[in-house]
Amino acid sequence: MTALRLIAIVLVLAGGAGLAFGGFSYTQERTAFKAGPLELKVQDKETVAVPVWASGGAMALGVVLLLVGGRKR
Repeated sequence: MTALRLIAIVLVLAGGAGLAFGGFSYTQERTAFKAGPLELKVQDKETVAVPVWASGGAMALGVVLLLVGGRKR
């Protein structure tokens, strides 16, 4: 499997996941207060939305790369 074909497959899968889920979220921990041995930590949940046009574009680019990479020279 060539590198071009592998990149194309990753783009198609990432685009499909972006269309299916619409985004992802993660938890970030930060220290809100620290005084000597005492610490107050806060967990913030961040959500990142993936635009539909970016997901569709990634899928389209992956398909084009698969078609171009599949041709024999």
